[in-house]
Amino acid sequence: MHSFDWGADTINTVKFSPVEHNLLISTASDRNIILYDVRARSPLKKLIMKMQTNAVAFNPQEAFYFTTANEDHNCYTFDMRKLDHAVTIHEDHVSAVIALDYAPTGKEFVTGSYDRTMRIFPSHGGHAREIYHTKRMQRIFAVKFTADNKYVLSGSDDTNLRLWKARASEQLGNLLPRQREAKDYRAKLVERFAHAPQVRAIARDRKIPKSVLKARRLKHDMTKATKGKEQRVRAHAKAGAVPFVAAKKAVVRKEID
Repeated sequence: MHSFDWGADTINTVKFSPVEHNLLISTASDRNIILYDVRARSPLKKLIMKMQTNAVAFNPQEAFYFTTANEDHNCYTFDMRKLDHAVTIHEDHVSAVIALDYAPTGKEFVTGSYDRTMRIFPSHGGHAREIYHTKRMQRIFAVKFTADNKYVLSGSDDTNLRLWKARASEQLGNLLPRQREAKDYRAKLVERFAHAPQVRAIARDRKIPKSVLKARRLKHDMTKATKGKEQRVRAHAKAGAVPFVAAKKAVVRKEID
């Protein structure tokens, strides 16, 4: 029916939009992200990233937004109406992000990484709310939310599929009305006092593998050294010769219509 051609490298991922059914997106190993409309004879837009994109997913509730899993350890959420910068940068992984999938609610998504951890991010939040890992789990190449938004599936390099609860502390099974009311009441208390240091510390505390902690410290030192070098170069250059570039714009090399 159609044949689209814009580039000459391997196509890694192709996804249709669950909201706008005529729209699809692809990622290639030459760092390109391309938007297509099956009603047209040619692709719509091409986005050239700083590093390769390994996976992509549309937000099932917000038609204009899609999120990419990148080789630079981050995920990026874009608005397809304005692709010259990312809307949100999702950090925390310390190695390439390989897999990504949105929850049916569109409020969060799950990622699988080469650092052997799986994380759940708010759709408009910069940091993960949950991390999953085991001693024997290896690099994660596939992740999937179930249709009821209660479980997450992961497929890893150790030949195993694993089923996780989307909310680790959630009680399984049927709840009595008073149990449901008590659960909602506790959730509201946490939300109301989220600004308190003690509550915030408990909510954010997670057990993280030693290898990930070590890689995080190394990544922090490298980032700090890069920023220090940029400041020194800017201080000894002509005014305006080394411009300030926002991180959300720095990841995008070029947008082509």
